[in-house]
Amino acid sequence: MADFKRKPGESFESFLRKFKKGLKNSKRLEKARSIQHLKPKKNKRQLKISALTSMKLSKEKQFLRKTGKLPEDQMNNNR
Repeated sequence: MADFKRKPGESFESFLRKFKKGLKNSKRLEKARSIQHLKPKKNKRQLKISALTSMKLSKEKQFLRKTGKLPEDQMNNNR
């Protein structure tokens, strides 16, 4: 990252302007903001666990549908 030092006799406003311009040109702030909300990718173990839980839940819902224990409003939401 660029080093910004205030020169003797330089006003704070001009230093701040120079700092902002240098920060914008270095693209570091833009990159940090784009990465800020990214979620890390799941590893194999996490993928397996989520797949198994979703399979288990779908089997339970399917059983409840077949036995007629799932209310009508919940049956139509999945379609």
